[in-house]
Amino acid sequence: MKAIVYKRYGPPDVLELKRVEKPIPKENEILVKVKATTVTVADIRARSFTLPPVFWLPARVSLGLKKPKKEILGMELAGEVEYVGKHVKKFKQGDQIFAASLIGFGAYAEYKCLEEDGPVAIKPSNLTFGEAAAIPIGARTALYFLKKAGIKSGQSILVYGASGSVGSYAVQLAKYLGAIVTGVCSTSNLELVKSFGADKVIDYTTEDISNIVETYDFIFEAVNKSSFSDCKKLLKNNGTYINVTEPLPSVQMLWTSLTSSKKLIMGQNSPETSEALDFLKELVEMGKLKVVIDRYYSFDEIVEAHRYVEKGHKRGNVVINVE
Repeated sequence: MKAIVYKRYGPPDVLELKRVEKPIPKENEILVKVKATTVTVADIRARSFTLPPVFWLPARVSLGLKKPKKEILGMELAGEVEYVGKHVKKFKQGDQIFAASLIGFGAYAEYKCLEEDGPVAIKPSNLTFGEAAAIPIGARTALYFLKKAGIKSGQSILVYGASGSVGSYAVQLAKYLGAIVTGVCSTSNLELVKSFGADKVIDYTTEDISNIVETYDFIFEAVNKSSFSDCKKLLKNNGTYINVTEPLPSVQMLWTSLTSSKKLIMGQNSPETSEALDFLKELVEMGKLKVVIDRYYSFDEIVEAHRYVEKGHKRGNVVINVE
């Protein structure tokens, strides 16, 4: 089968289209013919090894000290079940599925084996494979952190990075949960974020958030580009600061949490479950959750796709059509 392989860390050019052995599913696995995958920030970081310093050593051990242990990237996918192991009960041949593959990677290939009990679910019936492939990481991450924060109807939230993958889902899911949502994005994305149902949109290129007089129950930092000094001023006394990209708090964050009633929720790998995907599938089919696709690339254009995402200005998601 064809796959995108990288044998060393580095720029997008380390990615190569190669022929590799087709995987053989175990008795509790399904073999999926991959129709579409995506280029996520996680793919960029794993490929280039540009990780927060606190992650450097454990990531080197996990990903590979001198070169990648897992040579095929790809954290999310959608496709069709080609074969099921003899112990598989939930899926059958021909099922159209979408799945997260954050732990084992491997979605940059024509075929991928997935455990039946892993983060895999039947694809939303009203989405293409490309659209479905753009849900399992960004939407699941947003859902996990909003639920962990305990956001309730009538509470206010500011989403910084509201036009990106995680941010676009955070706006929509917060609205679904009944929150009053303010999105922060650039000029070109104002109308897009409004279309998600945001009650207010702030253009960070013309308005400094440090000058905002409003305060919020939650601040959701999806891209790690705001200043915590500014954010803490915008939090209500019992408010919660959520940063999905940073695993550990800074000294200032710790001091704030220790000397005030303001709370912190820092980034961590959200649990990969099929239940979360089933819930998101229902929302999509009810028309409560939209998928934003910035660009589509073909399988042999994946280097260009990585270059584009690495610039840090994508709207929503970037999809790779594998077939």
